Amino acid sequence: MTTLTDFNPPRAVAQSQSGYFYFYMALACMAVAFLGFAPTYWLPLAKRSFSASPVVHFHGLLFFGWSLYFVFQSWLAASGNVARHRTIGMIGVSLATAMTIFGFLVAVNAMKRSAAAGMTEDGIAFAIVPLSGILFFAVVFTLAIAAIRKPETHKRLMLLAGISLLDAAVARWFLTFLAPPGPLGPPPVPVTIPPAIIAYLLLVVAMVFDWRTRGRPHPVYVYGGLALIAVKFLNWPISVSPAWHSFAGGILAMAQ
Repeated sequence: MTTLTDFNPPRAVAQSQSGYFYFYMALACMAVAFLGFAPTYWLPLAKRSFSASPVVHFHGLLFFGWSLYFVFQSWLAASGNVARHRTIGMIGVSLATAMTIFGFLVAVNAMKRSAAAGMTEDGIAFAIVPLSGILFFAVVFTLAIAAIRKPETHKRLMLLAGISLLDAAVARWFLTFLAPPGPLGPPPVPVTIPPAIIAYLLLVVAMVFDWRTRGRPHPVYVYGGLALIAVKFLNWPISVSPAWHSFAGGILAMAQ
């Protein structure tokens, strides 16, 4: 009688599939980021028809570098190379810190451009979108680092942080195909909501995967997703409030 030994027990197979799911999600985030900015940044840049300040280019380099790093780190974790994943973790901390700084600088730069074009109030109102977005990313990333010894929480927080950055990429397609003709200026804050909802569908995919593999979505997705959506919808009333215009206007005054 021959006894067959199963070297891949069901639990190990499930864990492997779960690990690679996060790798595929990181690939999806990178694809959305690259394709989203292709018509307004990458293609004009390749044709040498895109002109912007160095801070904008460095901002783009950092954010795309982040997407590549996120994919690589997800692959290391999925393939079982956890030691190296942790070894290069400080690169992610450095990248996220630089992204937060340059995200703020680019938002201020956009306000300055709007003011130079005679649209100061519009620029100040729209500034809530990039500033709240980069703040949300920074907070979630910090929580992910704090939960580094809790892999199930850590990887979901990292995915939430990655997805939170994608609304700007999706919005570029809306800008390319739906924006009215004429000189570009800061768009009304409400028009940023539909692209964000489309980007956040990746979070729905992650929740469905959780539902199928563990019976319910992880609290990171439930509470983090609700917070992400709340921030996006609250941008609208905050952007027209006197308090925001006083706060962001003070930042603009200091930058000029």
